[in-house]
Amino acid sequence: MHIHKHEVIIVGAGGAGLMAALYASQGGADVAVISKLYPTRSHTGAALGGIGAALGNMEEDKPLWHAYDTVKGGDYLADQDAAKVLAEEAVAAVVELEHMGLPYDRNENGRISQRRFGGHTSNFGEKPVRRACHSADRTGHMILQTLYQQCIKNNARFFDEFHVIDLIVNNGVACGVVAVQLSTGDMHIFHGKAIFFATGGWGRVWQITSNAHSLTGDGAAICFRRGVPMQDMEFYQFHPTGLYGLGVLLTEGIRGEGGVLINGKGERFMEKYAPKIKDLASRDVVSRSIYMELRAGNGINGKNYVYLDIRPETVNRFLAEAGETRRIDTSTVIKALAETLDLCRTYAGVDPLTQPMPIQPTAHYAMGGIPTNIDTEVILDENKTVMRGLYAAGECACVSAHGANRLGTNSLVDLVVFGRRGGMVMANYVKGVDWTPLPDKPTAEIEAEFNRIRNSKGKLKTAELRNKMQQVMMDKVGVFRKGSEITEAVEDVKALTQEYMTNITIDDRGFKFNTDLLEAWELGNLLELAHVTAVSAVARTESRGAHSREDFPNRDDDQWMVHTLAKRCTDDLYPAEVPAMELNHKKAVDTSLADLDPRFLPKERTY
Repeated sequence: MHIHKHEVIIVGAGGAGLMAALYASQGGADVAVISKLYPTRSHTGAALGGIGAALGNMEEDKPLWHAYDTVKGGDYLADQDAAKVLAEEAVAAVVELEHMGLPYDRNENGRISQRRFGGHTSNFGEKPVRRACHSADRTGHMILQTLYQQCIKNNARFFDEFHVIDLIVNNGVACGVVAVQLSTGDMHIFHGKAIFFATGGWGRVWQITSNAHSLTGDGAAICFRRGVPMQDMEFYQFHPTGLYGLGVLLTEGIRGEGGVLINGKGERFMEKYAPKIKDLASRDVVSRSIYMELRAGNGINGKNYVYLDIRPETVNRFLAEAGETRRIDTSTVIKALAETLDLCRTYAGVDPLTQPMPIQPTAHYAMGGIPTNIDTEVILDENKTVMRGLYAAGECACVSAHGANRLGTNSLVDLVVFGRRGGMVMANYVKGVDWTPLPDKPTAEIEAEFNRIRNSKGKLKTAELRNKMQQVMMDKVGVFRKGSEITEAVEDVKALTQEYMTNITIDDRGFKFNTDLLEAWELGNLLELAHVTAVSAVARTESRGAHSREDFPNRDDDQWMVHTLAKRCTDDLYPAEVPAMELNHKKAVDTSLADLDPRFLPKERTY
């Protein structure tokens, strides 16, 4: 058994993990970063359109307005202390990235350029505002490259292609992780004082998703099995503009540059659903609007997609009809949306300069996950009891800055703001605590599970079970939901999980680069999180943000201005039967901003 000892263990090398590693290193901590991918292949690189910050470089903007849009976009479930931290610290974080070398686009004055994004407004919803700082439409990729260089400069130790498979806890304190080295199949123990999860989301629960094949919810599932509840799992955002049939993300920056959504009748249909802000309404609103157009038979040629059109002649016609003086041209589109043009030409055979892009909503982002406070410390209950030594940030975490629906660009803001806070907090924490000893046989349970999968003699392949789960979740726990269908999904997922436990098989029973074995284990994570999602969704009897119940179409602030906490009812890491869950709720909103400004209090969301 290989044992490594580092003060701070970062699991995941995307934006949140790299930011935490950088700041923990700068704070004097000995840092190890473990990633199942090479760091610059992390999913942060798929964030295209921009990172939000109220710099005011193009027009007047304020962090308070950004915080308001975040709370409103989250349908008033966002913890307002977290929204305030996110908006206020975004400004310094974005400028700091510039100083690190991130190549932002520039305006005519040489300052960081900013574009419009859905739900971004000035003066508490008065009109759209340009807040998204961008590097063409490769912003996330540029953040990854910049932070990775800085981490290397600051001597963070990287363990690339090591797949973390378990959290080690001793006497209630997180003290390490277990990882598989992909090249050998050996298990490694990483002993640490502070463990930081930044492992991303679990979009692969659904059939149509913008998420990479690697986003299987590992960190969230690992923590869930070790007694950490999952918060707000019913809220999963469907991005309105996924490339039809594939789910590949087409950035909201397209609409920020002037792109419009067109139905099968040639109509700009968002005028019906969001007359004030039209195509730049929040993502849950736009996704539901697209589905309503499809239900009404207004898809393109009767099929289940609509068009996103950025052709200059189309955009300029609609701009003129709206009385706007702004116009776009081909050179603007080529410069601002280079990645989009390449994606559409490569994967859809469509040239956005001459053809509209076929799009449909795609499973995109988890608002729920591992519950944390604003210092990224993992909390265990409604009283915000902290689990010592355990931290999380990014999409796998739920500090609840996003509430019931994330505002566009706030994912990258979340990564850099809370990744940075986590790094600083951990650097201070490890200076004042002793090493918690490892328990006896810390790999025994996870070794037993891997041996079970490796030696299984069932009949079902991983891909077959995964496809069934994805279809169930897409059909019954998608953009629109009904209580009866979600209940069916709960039972379907439980049945699939039992099949996974008793009837799975793999072809590769070796050790070196055994992706067959690891994909089977990842499927267990997806099934676990699909189960939690469906149980949480059936419990919330209202419609709020990304959780839209057709049998409960209205938001219910009196009963449901609360977060959902789901906890496993077993201490067994891998029980023989599908584990039951218990649900409870904790107070949702810190009223610090509501007390400051009554415009932050819940009201109807109009766009």
